[in-house]
Amino acid sequence: MTLIKSISGIRGTIGGKPGEGLSPVDIVKYASAFARIIENDGTAKLKVVVGRDARVSGPMVSNLVCNTLIGMGIDVIDLGLSTTPTVEMAVIDLKCDGGIIITASHNPWQWNALKLLNKYGEFIADEKGKLLLDYAEKEDFTYAGIDSIGTITYDDSQIRKHIEKILALPYVDSFAIRNAKFKVAIDAVNSTGGLAIPLLLRSLGVEQIEELYCEPTGHFPHNPEPLPENLYEISKLVVKSKAHVGFVVDPDVDRLAIVSEDGEMFGEEYTLVTVADFILSTNPGNTVSNMSSTRALRDVTEKAGHTHYASAVGEVNVVNKMKEVNAVIGGEGNGGVILPELHYGRDALVGIALFLTQLAKSGKRCSAIRSSYPNYTISKNKIQLMPDMDVDQILASIADKYKRQPVNQEDGVKIEFDNEWVHLRKSNTEPIIRIYAESDSENKAESIARKLIEDIKDVIKNK
Repeated sequence: MTLIKSISGIRGTIGGKPGEGLSPVDIVKYASAFARIIENDGTAKLKVVVGRDARVSGPMVSNLVCNTLIGMGIDVIDLGLSTTPTVEMAVIDLKCDGGIIITASHNPWQWNALKLLNKYGEFIADEKGKLLLDYAEKEDFTYAGIDSIGTITYDDSQIRKHIEKILALPYVDSFAIRNAKFKVAIDAVNSTGGLAIPLLLRSLGVEQIEELYCEPTGHFPHNPEPLPENLYEISKLVVKSKAHVGFVVDPDVDRLAIVSEDGEMFGEEYTLVTVADFILSTNPGNTVSNMSSTRALRDVTEKAGHTHYASAVGEVNVVNKMKEVNAVIGGEGNGGVILPELHYGRDALVGIALFLTQLAKSGKRCSAIRSSYPNYTISKNKIQLMPDMDVDQILASIADKYKRQPVNQEDGVKIEFDNEWVHLRKSNTEPIIRIYAESDSENKAESIARKLIEDIKDVIKNK
């Protein structure tokens, strides 16, 4: 069993003993601690919005969360099946003091998590996260008396309202999309994308939709992370159905992968690149991505005459950097697009709308748009961690070994090699070290990654 406690949220495998997996006791404890860290001006009762993806464990976790919150004296608005970006937007629209999204994102079906939002619909800051963990560890919370318990109300309108806001964006041209008469294939991995994406596409004027795994049963038909090795079936469907494009999302719909008309992967790193390129053509400005994302975004941004900035990995870090540099668009290379004009959160739905507008207005095939960008390759690898491993010491040893190269230790260790780089960091969501390496060829990227993996193994062996 696994339980990971961080400012990114509380994530674990369902079941097991308290403190070892995401047990009902842990769910109640961390929901109670969350209730302590949210606040308002004191003139009204605290209010929190809750939504979930379609995981089998979702109803159980949601019931525990909602009832814990009302036990802490908080009013709850339960969206039921929803998407992460929808919940983020609902926090603001419903004037709530915080939000909880019940989803383990790309993790397999036996996992679930509590993603925690502040009153701005953004992930809680580091200091709040540390305070929450402290309250939970000490069980430092007090439940409301009978005259102060909260209430639960239900709202199933927020996905539609989310889509309406996307349609109202000045960049989205549903008239052009309708006239293009696109056929679009989608894979929603049997989660809430199966509710949201068909509704979005029809609202944009797409009449021909090839649906794959769009029943929100929570039984994922393949590994839910939208990586090329998991997308064989959607690739075949795009070619067989002669679709113009295929879209794939993760279970909570904040990551977007694109499949070109020839069945080839557009590349999740290039989701943000192409959408940013489209935005920059009408609204020039700075861009932001995290340190593990492709340098292609930097190339596109500089070509437009503006500046690209890199942040530490993690959506909260990307958002903070975007605000700092007044970025017009940003996100992460895992297919996460953040458009500030809509909200400060990764949003696959707005990514779909923007890409379809770009596709319609360009008159090009999906594969032609992809070939117009620098062709970098990122090799993504990981090393499983053992309980006795001192990860910080391992990374410090690697930094020392490559001290003659440009080394950035803001978030793990990133090492620059001329036009190539490798980034090593401990995951916030899984017990692993991630090793990302980028080059202009797949072989070079994999070679760099293999070399660093061997270096890490040597460090571990010699400890």
